[in-house]
Amino acid sequence: MTQNRTILSLGQRRRLLELQGVDKTFNAGVVALRRMNLVVNEGDFISLLGPSGCGKSTALRLIAGLTRPTAGRILWTGQHGVEDLGVVFQEPTLMPWATVAQNVWLPFRLRGQSFASVKARISEVLDRVGLGGFLNAYPRELSGGMKMRVSIARALVTNPRLILMDEPFAALDEITRQKLNNDLLALRGQIGCTVIFVTHSVFESVFLSDRVVVMAARPGRVLREVRVDAPYPRDMAYRTSAAYAAHCLVVSEALVEAIGEAA
Repeated sequence: MTQNRTILSLGQRRRLLELQGVDKTFNAGVVALRRMNLVVNEGDFISLLGPSGCGKSTALRLIAGLTRPTAGRILWTGQHGVEDLGVVFQEPTLMPWATVAQNVWLPFRLRGQSFASVKARISEVLDRVGLGGFLNAYPRELSGGMKMRVSIARALVTNPRLILMDEPFAALDEITRQKLNNDLLALRGQIGCTVIFVTHSVFESVFLSDRVVVMAARPGRVLREVRVDAPYPRDMAYRTSAAYAAHCLVVSEALVEAIGEAA
């Protein structure tokens, strides 16, 4: 069974990783990031928000080790490996020929672990995302929201310390998106993981996060960080509260400043 982690208050959290003066320049000479500094603590829910092309997804790929910085450092506290990371992309990227359970098995399969040895764990995590009755279904039989739940289950199945999510709900309708926002916070409350979440939505970032990091236009860097001090769990009452509206206004103003830099 999964060992739940306690989500501590912001002031009590231990450092998980840090980006120190990170630059990223691609071969064509495009400078995606310049002097990117960011501290990520255990239990944080951080949203990266900014204009298109400001390097949000590049920052995620650097943290995931899928690419290397041109300059600067990414420092982890203690030892870490690929098992410490779960990644959810904008598209579910499911194998169409495999069942839901087989798709969730993939991280274990890559480590050489048999399906039988982890079947109980796969069933457990699919129950957590509300797909306990769909182990033997195929992706073609699922809605867009259900496919994304499978992708989230695959990211959670190894019980990682950090989940990286790159606009996972952007292609979904608003009702499904809000439902998955609620479910994501419920899952985080259950397992206590750290999340870095890329989004273009001010409203989504404020609802989900305890820290919204607004990035400046290319070359990307942290322009402003807004702390959202509303307690978890959050629900529709919070979405319609004055506190939520106030935080959205602050984040919107920071985003307008970031967009202005792109002009």
